[in-house]
Amino acid sequence: MHTEEFAYHLPQQLIALAPRPRGRSRLLVLVRGGPTFEASVSDVPALLEPGDVLLVNDVRVLPARLVGRRSGGGTCQLLLVRAVSGGSWEVLGRPAAKLRPSMSILFPWGRGVVERQLGEGKLVVRFEPPLDLATLEQVGEIPLPPYIAKRRSTGPEDRRWYQTVYAQQGFAVAAPTAGLHFTREQLEACRARGVEVASITLHVGPGTFKPVTAQDPRDHKLDPELYQVSPHTAWLLNRALAEGRRVVCVGTTSVRALEDALRRGHGRVYPGSYEAEAYILPGFAFHGTGALLTNFHLPRSTLVMLVAAFAGRERILHAYEMAKARGFRFYSYGDAMLIL
Repeated sequence: MHTEEFAYHLPQQLIALAPRPRGRSRLLVLVRGGPTFEASVSDVPALLEPGDVLLVNDVRVLPARLVGRRSGGGTCQLLLVRAVSGGSWEVLGRPAAKLRPSMSILFPWGRGVVERQLGEGKLVVRFEPPLDLATLEQVGEIPLPPYIAKRRSTGPEDRRWYQTVYAQQGFAVAAPTAGLHFTREQLEACRARGVEVASITLHVGPGTFKPVTAQDPRDHKLDPELYQVSPHTAWLLNRALAEGRRVVCVGTTSVRALEDALRRGHGRVYPGSYEAEAYILPGFAFHGTGALLTNFHLPRSTLVMLVAAFAGRERILHAYEMAKARGFRFYSYGDAMLIL
């Protein structure tokens, strides 16, 4: 297996820098063993079957990006990854090489002190005063993906755009973007059709942005991600799978959590808090995912590899070429694909 087998060329104008109105994105429907055709995200309820379980990731994206000034001069960016202890956080820092231990980073509301470097751009930073989530909501920026942030500034509308309508809890540094397409009315239309909606919480980490640089993707290190399964969701999923009903995952994060839970539970989903370690590449044996709603992903990324594992590499790359020819918009704010 070679990373270049998952490469494709995308014209810059097809990268979506802002979303379409929620619920109105274009949809490419790929039927495994069948045709590929165009529809709309608004058609998703009609494309599902009564008895399906729609599995969504209800994690909340927090404004985890901070912009400060180094004590030695020059600006820097910190992406908060997780709280450590005593007011300290693990962060991704840019420019990482210039953020050395004991250096101060100045913000309008306080300062941070670099405690240590962890490698690969990761640092531990202590904030003074301690940075809690309530303060972060006031001072942080929504962490838009690099391919958007490099081309435009983050605006106040991104706090609404880059959040699903069902976001409830947790800490994510990136949105589960397939879920951005849904309106509350569409979810109600799914329920009216007899589709059960279940939620799982996977805390999307910065590994989702990490490029695959190894020639063989099996040599890539995919970071684990924390997820939680409620007793109700575990009961819904186990009952549906036992009855042979389909689980339709909304986004690759839902797939990763579901498949990790089933492998961990030897075919059953158990409630609790776990770390998703499943690395899904072609050849992976899916135990619960019956269909997948997803966006169009970056070339050579672990996400396009996951989708290729589910639907077949050649079929996915052919669908991507079809989407490009028809002017679909790609990546986080782009259009969607439904794989049935």
